[in-house]
Amino acid sequence: MNITIRKIGNSEGIIIPKDVLDRLGVKAGDEVSLKEENGAIKLVPQDADLAEQLKAARLGMEKYRIALRELAK
Repeated sequence: MNITIRKIGNSEGIIIPKDVLDRLGVKAGDEVSLKEENGAIKLVPQDADLAEQLKAARLGMEKYRIALRELAK
């Protein structure tokens, strides 16, 4: 499958065919990890559970940042 890199504003991007997105179980708005391996680009769907856990952890760290700073001493 050949895909053309297109100009998008000041960046460049590709359009991923819907059938490929369906096979990967992702849709518009989902996050994927981009990895470069041996001169190839690999897109990996991000685990939704992990993303939610990281979001919750960030919120907790922000909410309790003063207490966490004191505990770190």
